[in-house]
Amino acid sequence: MVFASAAFRRGSQAGKEDGALRQDFWRKLRRVAAHLPFAEDLLAAYYCAFDRATPMQVKATLFAAIAYFVLPFDAIPDMLPVIGFTDDAAVLAAAIRLVASHMRPEHRQVAKEKLQELNNL
Repeated sequence: MVFASAAFRRGSQAGKEDGALRQDFWRKLRRVAAHLPFAEDLLAAYYCAFDRATPMQVKATLFAAIAYFVLPFDAIPDMLPVIGFTDDAAVLAAAIRLVASHMRPEHRQVAKEKLQELNNL
């Protein structure tokens, strides 16, 4: 995954790719949030990944899962009704299981509040 590996390199290129991941994430989430049963978990993973206190190996796992959600090419195309996001959900669930002890209540609370805000738009 381009975003996940590049996000950990130092320099301006990593900063640009980090910004691109954030921008692509929010663009796609706004478009599909109402249809995602795992939207709150996805947001909690996002906030954990960008938390400065999160260890780098945890960030790498979460960035990979988030990048898989954002990238247009994946195992099951997102445009397919009902099953389009099943692979995204599986990747995210696996990543969260691996790093669950690092996802703090604050990540989940902010995710819940942001999801409510997105649903009210």
